[in-house]
Amino acid sequence: MERGNGVKPLILASSSPRRRDLLRQIGLDCTVMPADVDERLLPGEAPEHYALRVALDKARASAARSNNGIIIGADTIVVLSETILGKPADSADAARMLTMLSGRMHRVVTGLAVIDASTAEQSTALAVTRVWFRELSPEIIASYVATGEPLDKAGAYGIQERGALFVERIDGCYFNVVGLPLFLLADLLRDMDMTII
Repeated sequence: MERGNGVKPLILASSSPRRRDLLRQIGLDCTVMPADVDERLLPGEAPEHYALRVALDKARASAARSNNGIIIGADTIVVLSETILGKPADSADAARMLTMLSGRMHRVVTGLAVIDASTAEQSTALAVTRVWFRELSPEIIASYVATGEPLDKAGAYGIQERGALFVERIDGCYFNVVGLPLFLLADLLRDMDMTII
């Protein structure tokens, strides 16, 4: 991963273990530097614009704390019609979201931002994957919520875990649904003169 005259460290502006695992899967080591940014939706803001704005805010916040390195910021949301489903507040909220998703198609949107902290060069991209859920009975929803798995995930499910049992099919990038669209990330890193393979 050469850029210019040396190797720059990779910094993930997220505490998501899933994103860190995906980076490891493609052979990238990173330093985790979570960014605390305002994630409130702005009035009239479209879901895609929101995800991209928050990803860029996260990357910029981490870049401001580091004078060297390639910063990766990402924000993944679940969108049903035009309603954003974030991480559930509690078990009841998780059950509410899963009931809404049952038997329907939703979009998983990830905003992705990469910044070179030393030059302020930045590049962004947006991934959208459509996901179709099977019909979920109240009993299945209750059983899934009781595992605790939905509580730290946008839309209250994880496709890479038990939530896979709810997904009939997807149209788009699977890794986007996990939380980091790897093909887009590779393109953005290439913009920074970093080649993964």
